[in-house]
Amino acid sequence: MKIVAVIPARFKSSRFPGKPLADLCGKPMIWWVYNQVKKVKEISDVYVATDDERIIDVCNDLNINAVMTRGDHGTSTERVNEVAHKIDADLYIVINGDEPLIDPEIIRAIIPTDKPKTDFYVSNLMTEISRPSEVVDFTNIKVVTDDDSNALFMSRSPIPYPKASIEYKYYKHVGVLIYSKAALEFFASTPKGYNEKIEDVNELRYIEHGKKLKMVEVVAHSLSVDTPKDLEYVKSVVTDMINKGEISADA
Repeated sequence: MKIVAVIPARFKSSRFPGKPLADLCGKPMIWWVYNQVKKVKEISDVYVATDDERIIDVCNDLNINAVMTRGDHGTSTERVNEVAHKIDADLYIVINGDEPLIDPEIIRAIIPTDKPKTDFYVSNLMTEISRPSEVVDFTNIKVVTDDDSNALFMSRSPIPYPKASIEYKYYKHVGVLIYSKAALEFFASTPKGYNEKIEDVNELRYIEHGKKLKMVEVVAHSLSVDTPKDLEYVKSVVTDMINKGEISADA
């Protein structure tokens, strides 16, 4: 089973322009993400997918595989679909490019034990929310599932609502997904549904059209970079880890 990992990277970000190239202890942030993903031995190849020559140039300088894509994609999933038309694989793992210290074991958890028996396959990681502030934070996408761990709904609001019982847990979506070509093509060729337009949650495109979206639970502690302020904190964490010999800024 050939598995290709794709890291979508945009230069034009409203909250943090140039984020993939932001300096993190001497290396651009995209370098850290790329090298964490490469530690997953089940992955055949890793590519950065971008629409910006500046990111392509830096990737070339650092021996990072990169693919130039169109600039008119509305979502990262559509960008990955373009990559799937250029690079053949059985499954495509998509990893957000804003978690420079993402745990390779977290990525490994999304990989199915065997090749899916159907052409259409999509799966997403989720993790239990431990802090109340994360429940009410609209940037955290909450997930509810059925008894087979398929997603029933995703929302930026706290779901489920604890009216009849306090025996419940909140789960949030983690930005690691895996797709077959058919699942990527379906997303790219299907218009947004009613709820997706309201919530602005890409994965609702599958749920609203009756497609199964398998959720895989992991224990994940996010250390993402959404703003320059986040970067300063992550820098301090990375510097401490380098000084302790836990990681290295060398390839």
